[in-house]
Amino acid sequence: MTERRVVSWAHVSLDGYTSGPGGPAQDTWLHEHAGREQSLAYFEGIWRGADTALLGRVNYEGFHSVWPGITADPATHPRARELGRWLQTVEKIVFSRTLRTADWENSRIAGELETEVIALKQAPGRDILVANSASVIQALLRADLLDEIRLNVLPVLLGGGLRLFPEGLPPSTWTLAESTTLSHGALGLHYRR
Repeated sequence: MTERRVVSWAHVSLDGYTSGPGGPAQDTWLHEHAGREQSLAYFEGIWRGADTALLGRVNYEGFHSVWPGITADPATHPRARELGRWLQTVEKIVFSRTLRTADWENSRIAGELETEVIALKQAPGRDILVANSASVIQALLRADLLDEIRLNVLPVLLGGGLRLFPEGLPPSTWTLAESTTLSHGALGLHYRR
């Protein structure tokens, strides 16, 4: 039996931010690109291979506040609705020091990231996906527990916000496994150890 892979999936601006200066509530730049047909099809190739999602508190609360409504809306694109169903049913592990309850179906709060991820990697299952949670991705890089990086580079400059890869991360080397150019100018990059 081989270990499960831990895969990060994140959206970044050309200048390296995963969220803009106004925070997630004002990240219309991301939603505009993520809702396009070609983006949804590309993303599906990533999340369909995973049966566990790792989230930081901010993404967990943000996803939980919007995705059930998006999924229930009959006007939602079918691929987006499928992503919403996946988010609803997948095992969701939330890393937080402040969150006391995780009420979204199939969610639980975990304390120590390294211990939890090492146990998950050794358990049976498919990929473990870190869904756009910069804090979790950074912690996994520091602990040398990340196997793949999937980036969706969007053609915008934000000028500030939350950096996906801030200074101070340990050096590491990655190999480009695949690149995909989307028709609206986004670039999908897939790196492996």
